[in-house]
Order: sequence, then C-alpha cells, then structure tokens
Amino acid sequence: MMQKRNDKQIMRDFWLRQGRQFIAIAVTLFLVLLLAVIYKRPDLFGEYSKNTLFATQLVVISAFIGFTAFNWRCPSCKKYLGKDINKRVCRHCRTRLR
Repeated sequence: MMQKRNDKQIMRDFWLRQGRQFIAIAVTLFLVLLLAVIYKRPDLFGEYSKNTLFATQLVVISAFIGFTAFNWRCPSCKKYLGKDINKRVCRHCRTRLR
C-alpha cells in the first residue's frame, strides 16, 4: 500500500516538473523570438543596440538553462533526467515516472 502511494506521488511530482518545463520552454522561445523581432522592427518598441538585445537573449537562455538544471530532475533519485521531455522511466534509478 505504501509503495502505491509513493508511486503516485512520484508520478504527480514528475507531472508538475514536466508542466513547469513546458512552460519554461514556451516562455524562453517567446522572449528570444520577441527580442529578435525588436531587433528587426525597431519601430515597435523603440530602438535598442544589437549588443543589448544579444546580451538580453543570453540572459534569457542562461536563466532557462539554470531553471532546467534545477527543475528537470527525477523526483525519486534527484538526478538529471536528460534531454527527453517525455520520459517514462528514470535511467538512473529505474523509477516509473508516467
């Protein structure tokens, strides 16, 4: 009985992590593309230097990488899950995630 409850909690925690990861991907893509549009169309929000926009894109991408390193971990063993966002099993501890 205790194992089933633990399995359900692990799956729920993975589902939350996966949802946060999808949101982070969407926000990062939106911001990087928005900054590219601002560079190409300075009449929309005003003119910014190429260096400022490039640095802002680097900050957004770095923040995404940092968030992913923190968020995208196995709920059971806490090791990094890798690049596959639709994991079924942790490759380190073999815990079922979905």
